[in-house]
Formats: sequence, C-alpha cells, structure tokens
Amino acid sequence: MPPQHGRRRARIAFTDSAAKQLENITSEAEIHALDRALVVISVDPEVGEPIPGSAAGPQLREYADEVERVRLLYWVTALKTVVVVAYLEV
Repeated sequence: MPPQHGRRRARIAFTDSAAKQLENITSEAEIHALDRALVVISVDPEVGEPIPGSAAGPQLREYADEVERVRLLYWVTALKTVVVVAYLEV
C-alpha cells in the first residue's frame, strides 16, 4: 500500500515591508510565535478573517493567534501562495 500524503502546505512569501520587520526580530520567543503562526496559515490559508476592502486589489486576511499574541496580515494568490504583508505583536 503506498504511503498517504497529507495536504500540501502553501508556500509563504513576504512583501518588502514584512521582510524588513522580520529582520528586526531578535528574541527566540518572537521567532517561535511567528513560526507557529506561519505554520497555521501554510496548512490552511483560509483560516484568517477577511478584511473588508475594495475588490480592486487582493483580498487581505488577518490571522490572530491569541496564545502567542501574534497577528499576520496576508493575502492568498491564485496558486495558493500566502503573501505576508505585516507581522504584528498583539
């Protein structure tokens, strides 16, 4: 019997501003919190709440992890790549 494979995870990409935010992370706790949130949205990109806005641009979503006190603002491309716009500590 062939091995069962789970659902493929979404690829994560960062805007320039989000990448700049990541450069400023120094503590292990912040890195752990961000990693945890990124895993969640890579497994299920639709987990975040849609942010109301115009239909002209991509549909922004917000994922908040109250345990790790992290919020991610992101959108999902047609090919299921998650593009992180901002990382925020709550």
